[in-house]
Amino acid sequence: MPKPTVAVLGTGKIGELVVAGLLRSGWPREKVLATARRPARATELAERYGVEVVDNVTAAGRADVLAIAVKPQDAGALLDEIRGRIDAGRLVVSLCAGLPTGFFASRLAEGTPVIRVMTNTPAIVDRAMTAISAGPHATAEHLDIAEQMFEPLGVTVRVPESQQDAVTAVSGSGPAYFYLFVEAMIDAGVLLGLPRTVAHELAVQTAVGSAAMLRDSGEHPVKLREAVTSPAGTTAAALRELERHGVRAAVLGALEAARDRAGEIAAQAK
Repeated sequence: MPKPTVAVLGTGKIGELVVAGLLRSGWPREKVLATARRPARATELAERYGVEVVDNVTAAGRADVLAIAVKPQDAGALLDEIRGRIDAGRLVVSLCAGLPTGFFASRLAEGTPVIRVMTNTPAIVDRAMTAISAGPHATAEHLDIAEQMFEPLGVTVRVPESQQDAVTAVSGSGPAYFYLFVEAMIDAGVLLGLPRTVAHELAVQTAVGSAAMLRDSGEHPVKLREAVTSPAGTTAAALRELERHGVRAAVLGALEAARDRAGEIAAQAK
C-alpha cells in the first residue's frame, strides 16, 4: 500500500524525532513535510533531512496525515489556523502531552479521525516506548498507519485513551527519572572517591546492562534484584537505606503527580 504523505506540524524535539524516524523507516522523502516557526529552523531541517519545510496551512492542505507536535498550549491556535484546510478524510495524530482526542475532534470537521500518541526521547537512539490510542472515529487502518510511523523509533503498544495519562507518567516522563537516579549514582561515586569520569562510566553501563537484562531475560524485576542481593551483603545494606528513605513511596508520588499534571493540562486547554 502506498505511503501517505505525512506533515509534522511543530518540529521541536519530538517533531524532529518523528521526521527522522519516518525517513529511517524508508518513508519517501517527498512524502514527508515539516513546519517550523523560525526561518532558521526551517533551513536547518531542510538541510539536515532533505524534506520540504512549509507553513502550517500549506502542510494541512497537502498531507494525508497531520502529526501535531506543538506544545499543548499552542494546539488550539494551530487548529484555528488550519481547520479550514482539514476535511474528515484526513488523519490527525496528536503528540501533544495531556490533550485528549476530544480536544481535536471538537475543533475539526465532524468525523475526523484522531489518534493520540505518547512517545519518549529514547526515540533518538531507536529505543522509544510509544503508546497509541484511537479516538472515536479512528479505525484499525488508522491505527496501522500510526504504528507504521512510530515503530521505527522503538516499541509501540496500543492502549485505551483512558490510560494515556498514566502512560505519560510512566514512560513519557520516565527517562527523566532514570537520568536523575543515574546522576545521583555518579555523584555518590565521586563522594566515595572515584574520579567523575570513572563514576559516570560505571553508573551508565550498569544502567544500560541492567535494562537490557530486564528486557531480554523476561524475569520479573524482583527476581533480578534478589539475584544480586546476598544475605547481609553490600546490596542488602544499600537497599535497606533506599527503603528507609522511602524510595518506593517517592516513585509512586512522582508518577501520580505526573499523571495529575497531564489531567490539568487537558483541563486548561478546554
